[in-house]
Amino acid sequence: MALTRQISQYLADKKGTYAVAFKNLQTRQTVYVNEHELFHAASTMKTPVMVEVYRQAAAGTFSVKDSIPVKNEFKSIVDGSPYRLTPETDSEQQLYTEVGQQKTIYDLMYQMIIVSSNLATNIIIDLVHAEEVTKTFHRLGAKHSQIRRGVEDQKAYQQGLNNQVTAYDLAELFEKIAKGKAVNRESSEAMIQILLKQKFNDVIPARLPAGTKVAHKTGSISNIYHDSGIVYLPDGRSYVIVLLSRDWDTRENAVETMATVSEMIYQGLKK
Repeated sequence: MALTRQISQYLADKKGTYAVAFKNLQTRQTVYVNEHELFHAASTMKTPVMVEVYRQAAAGTFSVKDSIPVKNEFKSIVDGSPYRLTPETDSEQQLYTEVGQQKTIYDLMYQMIIVSSNLATNIIIDLVHAEEVTKTFHRLGAKHSQIRRGVEDQKAYQQGLNNQVTAYDLAELFEKIAKGKAVNRESSEAMIQILLKQKFNDVIPARLPAGTKVAHKTGSISNIYHDSGIVYLPDGRSYVIVLLSRDWDTRENAVETMATVSEMIYQGLKK
């Protein structure tokens, strides 16, 4: 409780709303702050999408080695009207030059996670279906989160039909992955190997000791920034950590605040 109180007091002075969920995977130590508060998911929703890909692959619906077409036309969940994504608003642009070609499901999923490609995400969501992602997310302990749609569906956004997550729900998901219980052990390990390649590392890993590995997924839009994942310390200890934020003054301050909380949790680990 002391660590929870310390982090709560630290966050109380910061502009914005923050949520924290931490679970030590070796002990029963936890920290929860605003853990059931709903946040716009931004790209943290891409982790449950990946879980659903592996679930369907395990069920024999397809193989992750199968190839599917790269496309850039999607249907709004509001009225089925078509919309496209633009490379300028995506964190990865190369895929846009490959429209009409074939790529493996694995390659698209890999781009969705490590560089947060929105185009890859929408292609994958069309394959596995958002409602199936939500069902699997709920089965794994995420009771309040909803994955409703792909990215950049402006009509849905204007009607408030957004993907939503809580820190608690994402922590439940990452705990299942860490323990080999998301789909099965082989699939969970494959997901961890992808998450370890994450290219955006300015929050959870930023102030952790050298040799630490973090299997994680970030998410950001306008005044929202999140990070969520599994930390593997050099001494063999591991834990799940989820940091969500919104309505802060500057992105730099939000990153600084969350990197500090990540460091506080590391320093506060019970032996």
